Amino acid sequence: MIRISLALSLALFPALALADPPPAPPSPSGKQLVVVSFDGAHDNALWEKSLAMARRTGAHFTYFLSCTFLMTKADGKQTYRAPGQKQGRSNVGFAQSREEIAVRAGHIWQAHREGHDLGSHACGHFDGKGWSKADWEREFSAFRVALAEAWKKAGKPEAEPEGWADFAKNGIKGFRAPYLSLSDGLVPALEAFGFSYDASLVTKGPGWPSFAGGLPRFGLPLIPEGPSHRPVIGMDYNLVRHSMGVENKRDSARFEERTLAAFRNAFRKEYEGERIPLQLGFHFVEMNGGAYWRALDRFLSETCSKPEVACVSYAEALPIIEAARRKADRSAF
Repeated sequence: MIRISLALSLALFPALALADPPPAPPSPSGKQLVVVSFDGAHDNALWEKSLAMARRTGAHFTYFLSCTFLMTKADGKQTYRAPGQKQGRSNVGFAQSREEIAVRAGHIWQAHREGHDLGSHACGHFDGKGWSKADWEREFSAFRVALAEAWKKAGKPEAEPEGWADFAKNGIKGFRAPYLSLSDGLVPALEAFGFSYDASLVTKGPGWPSFAGGLPRFGLPLIPEGPSHRPVIGMDYNLVRHSMGVENKRDSARFEERTLAAFRNAFRKEYEGERIPLQLGFHFVEMNGGAYWRALDRFLSETCSKPEVACVSYAEALPIIEAARRKADRSAF
């Protein structure tokens, strides 16, 4: 049996605080936003699968990249040290070869060119609940350097696309904290590095972004799931409670149907109601025989083409939400 230990650590993380969704403003645009994101963004086969899913369904995704996948372990021992950790450590590992890095960098660039949003998931996937502003800034600096040097680390500096350097320096505007674990130093560090949004919160239901200073902060919602309609974070690593965190391919089809039903019901409530954005989170891991990725594919295939629905990245959602807020403010006078 393969135990999905990281899944359970996320699902049961004791420090995870649930926030009340911000009050929903009027929605003059009338659009129902569906925002899907992927954490880790490492497995090259799943890069290809997700990009194909996006093209087929018309969705745009946000990919939160862990930067140690742009370096080998040998590179990490020389160049990466997370706050409070030994040199060259990573909770999620490193690239296995320079060729793997080259393929991954190519997928990142392809996603960027096809209109997807690339965000930061920090580097070595460490719990930052005790990190200071300086600690977060150190991790953000490591991410920026790793992205800028990806083609060099791949051993193919001549293959670096024109515009990559600017993309590495200025193109990463969103962030999601590993384990969704926060500290008081996070928001000041995000603002200092020029991030446009944070997506590290969890809310008791679908909600509009809240604001810390001027920084929009999104939260993955609790959604009802299963026969008892028990609330679960709308993220694949939390749905593995289906199998108690143990890989179970035998019941994969049943898990898929439960997940799809939860997504459909959560969407229907907003689409037929206040049209609050629905956010769903995934990882580059196909758990329980791929049940959750299959459910996502089916959900997007039937949803993104509906009238007044936009399956967008966080970066695309921001101006739509801001335009709706401005329109709502004007209508109040």
